[in-house]
Amino acid sequence: MEEAPLFVGCCGWTEAQARYVRDFTTIELQTTFYEPPSITAARRWRTQAPPKFRFCMKAWQLITHTPTSPTYRRLKSALSPTEQDLYGSFRATEQVWLAWQRTKEIAEILQAEVIVFQCPRSFLPTRENIGNLTGFFQHIKRGHCILAWVPRGDDWSAPLIRDLCAENNLVHCVDPFQSIPVYGDSPYWRLHGKSGY
Repeated sequence: MEEAPLFVGCCGWTEAQARYVRDFTTIELQTTFYEPPSITAARRWRTQAPPKFRFCMKAWQLITHTPTSPTYRRLKSALSPTEQDLYGSFRATEQVWLAWQRTKEIAEILQAEVIVFQCPRSFLPTRENIGNLTGFFQHIKRGHCILAWVPRGDDWSAPLIRDLCAENNLVHCVDPFQSIPVYGDSPYWRLHGKSGY
């Protein structure tokens, strides 16, 4: 039996792109979580990388995180106070759908193979959150991307994660030093190190 290929990369450009693409075959873009890049920047990244170079990227935080998250400080434009309850947690709102459309647009330009949805620890397995997550992934058009989900915290049980991943065609994304993935044909690991970042 032939072994599946292994692709290794860093989270973000750790050096100049020209040098990075000589050293690695893959990257996970972290900046797309804080705010997607311009169309021009995304096209430049794609055209300056070899044809077989693999892009992976994190989904925009407006999909997964609510505005109470400190990560929102890195948004270039402040959110309207009247819309604070319309972002994050996979809510079925126009704001979340637009954030997905922007994420998907950048993914298509990059020809990204994986989009990672990392949830905050505050995203607990409540009935509302599970309903929002399922509704989101059942509704979106994902194209050819693998969608990887990172639930965080001890409240998410392995059986629940497995069932949600199976129902929504998601890969369970983990740090293998911390836990074992419970679902997905193509493992996607994010290594933070044995003692943290």
